[in-house]
Amino acid sequence: MLATVPPRPGCENPTGGKGDVAPGQIDSPQRRSPRVRRLALLAGGILLTTTACSTEDLPRLGMPVPASDQAGRILHLWQGSWIAALAVGAVVWGLIVWSIIFYRRRSAELPPQVRFNLPIEALYTAVPFVIISVLFYFVARDETRVLKIPDHPDQTINVVGRQWNWSFNYLDQDVWDAGTPARPVTLYLPQGETILFELTSPDVIHSFWVPNFLFKMDVIPGRVNKFALTPSREGHFVGRCAELCGVDHDRMQFSVEVVSRDVFDQKMAELRAAGQTGSLPRGITEPNPGSQRVETGGEP
Repeated sequence: MLATVPPRPGCENPTGGKGDVAPGQIDSPQRRSPRVRRLALLAGGILLTTTACSTEDLPRLGMPVPASDQAGRILHLWQGSWIAALAVGAVVWGLIVWSIIFYRRRSAELPPQVRFNLPIEALYTAVPFVIISVLFYFVARDETRVLKIPDHPDQTINVVGRQWNWSFNYLDQDVWDAGTPARPVTLYLPQGETILFELTSPDVIHSFWVPNFLFKMDVIPGRVNKFALTPSREGHFVGRCAELCGVDHDRMQFSVEVVSRDVFDQKMAELRAAGQTGSLPRGITEPNPGSQRVETGGEP
């Protein structure tokens, strides 16, 4: 005689009468909605707390506070790219939600199958092409203006990126300064004056980057890269090498002090008094702040 197994509590009616969920039966949307809401709230809370953005930082979308005349143009390009990306994302999300709502399964009948749709496929091809073309136009326009070299800059500074720090030749002031990993160098810039930077390297590729200028450029051996900008506000800023240049890449740090013209002249006089007149050659490999010139090779 076969023994009968009593049904589990809550599953007496597998068709959904008294039981909670019958075996093999899919959970209903009413049962899933509280769990979905809790997960959405949790995800939203994590997103808000991990960004750590204040109301002042939010419009810049992660960019630091601009500190040069060209930084505003780069910031606008960054913001415009985000707006375009969010607009495309909103359209895509809207189409997904619309498809889920209006084309959800209503019966076991298989819907009509379509092999292709030429208008939609043409739209999918044309829209990305238009988006890329618009972004390319604005990038090319701003790049041309940002990289424009002035005919008569107020100051010209030769930046030498080397393993493992930086040297700065103030060409118009006929003085220089150099740093080491243990003593990072400080670059002094007069506020409101146009500075022409000439970037050179004696060893490997580096990248001259001041985050608050919203600009960086590679420093390539055997090549002189140039750009110009005007510091728009006084303050202390950090500088970095943005190119993985070797084992001590993380120690290639420097500081930038944007000061008034009087303070700038005072700092240049201090370098002259220390005997750091003339300029360091572009082939320098290790600075010696106690000597006037340190040379280990010729010009590239």
